Amino acid sequence: MTTHDKAILTCALTGVLTDPKQHPVPVTPSQMAAAAREAFDAGASIMHVHLRRQEPGMGHLPSWDPAVAAEIVDAIRAACPGVIINLTTGVIGADISGPAACIRRVKPEIAACNAGTLNYLKLKDDGRWAWPPMVFDNPVEKVQAFLDVMAETGTRPEFECFDVGIVRSVGMYRKAAMSPQLANHAEYNFVMGVASGMPVDADLLQLLLRWIQPGSSWQATLIGRAEIWPLHQRVAELGGMLRTGLEDSFYLPDGSRAAGNGAMIEALAACARRAGREVASPAEARVALGLPAA
Repeated sequence: MTTHDKAILTCALTGVLTDPKQHPVPVTPSQMAAAAREAFDAGASIMHVHLRRQEPGMGHLPSWDPAVAAEIVDAIRAACPGVIINLTTGVIGADISGPAACIRRVKPEIAACNAGTLNYLKLKDDGRWAWPPMVFDNPVEKVQAFLDVMAETGTRPEFECFDVGIVRSVGMYRKAAMSPQLANHAEYNFVMGVASGMPVDADLLQLLLRWIQPGSSWQATLIGRAEIWPLHQRVAELGGMLRTGLEDSFYLPDGSRAAGNGAMIEALAACARRAGREVASPAEARVALGLPAA
């Protein structure tokens, strides 16, 4: 297990489908750049970027327009010198042409690689579905297609793992030599808090570390309210990378709503420091992760 003396912080700036009319999520390139700068100033070295449609009234919907990707990523890079870009890729269905075109256009240092299939479910208190039950499909051939594009652009895959079996699958991808980038390193993201996936649970987190490949980096995406913060603290204590932002939660450790991404990253940096870890600069994060200098 690879751990980092200095904590590498990721800000998940905006996410997918969250309505900017209801929540303080950035949408436009200038808004994304400003939100990234707040997080950058608070200690985030990596920005996890979702793309939204730019037409008026459509900012709650995702975009896979490479021109939109370039405008947003260029604005973030200009606002945050040396920042590491981590681009989303999640789509339903076999057609990955949109995210593939965006990866090729902006050549992010890291991109999400959803590593397995999940029934993506949520129930309301009255037993009704919060949305129609859906399958977030990520069969091996789709994972391979994404890995091929990332190998082409020199982009590091970050394996998003929503369940224990998906964590274990990453080891199989490595053994099957699905990407040359997996020969010496894999990067895991344990997604905890999706209702039909892994819960936000400290005991489970420690068990997951038994199943990652030697020499790997890891972090946890924690979805929820104030209950996520004790587990962020445990991630910091165990030596993982740390991630939060308005994609994952709107709530600070005291239960109050965050006004923006900067406050979320400030709280995350405090977790690192309580664990006796300083926060890595972008240059230090690049060295620790084996990424090229900016």
